Amino acid sequence: MIIHKDCYGTILLVWLICGALVFTFLRFIPWPVISYLLCIFPMFMMGFVLFFFRVPKRMSIDGENVVTSVADGQVCVIEKVYEPEYVKGECMQVSVYMDFFNVHVNFWPVSGEVSYYKYHPGKYMLAFLPKASELNEHTSVGIRSQFGDVFFKQIAGTFARRIVCYAKPGSQEKKGTQCGIIKFGSRIDMYLPLDADIKVEIGDCVRASETVIAELKR
Repeated sequence: MIIHKDCYGTILLVWLICGALVFTFLRFIPWPVISYLLCIFPMFMMGFVLFFFRVPKRMSIDGENVVTSVADGQVCVIEKVYEPEYVKGECMQVSVYMDFFNVHVNFWPVSGEVSYYKYHPGKYMLAFLPKASELNEHTSVGIRSQFGDVFFKQIAGTFARRIVCYAKPGSQEKKGTQCGIIKFGSRIDMYLPLDADIKVEIGDCVRASETVIAELKR
């Protein structure tokens, strides 16, 4: 199992806290049954944090006009919206909500040149709320493909207090490779051209890099 390189510090912190709890329970509680029971949760968390920050092996889908999901999770929004930051016009928004049990590594949805990047500090509302897209801490990334621009946001949630994004304007990126990670529950908003052929529905469970979100018109 490969662990994401930007999560070693978080894993070490969790292990130190949980290890200290296990030591305290075993050292200072004289009743073995109680101390062992109390140790279950911190030991579970030590294993869970490794599982949570794993980097999955994913196969990229062929087709330069095919847009794949940036993240694992469940589709929670599909609607026509006005996007004022990058698109500056109407487009189709597809949002994917990630819970604690989803892989939180993010992958480029198309191949192309990074044309825009901006970090926005903000609040930490529940990620599935509509206003989270505007008010929560998030990054904004635009990537220019052969078939048009794809814009997406990595949005922090109530517990996600750090977003890692590898976007650098001018760089050439390949679909299906890592573009960052959001720690703990969060959300991805994707903004696509109005004429994009959306291939998912609300409630669908999607996998980063392997689920087709839309096809861009040639």
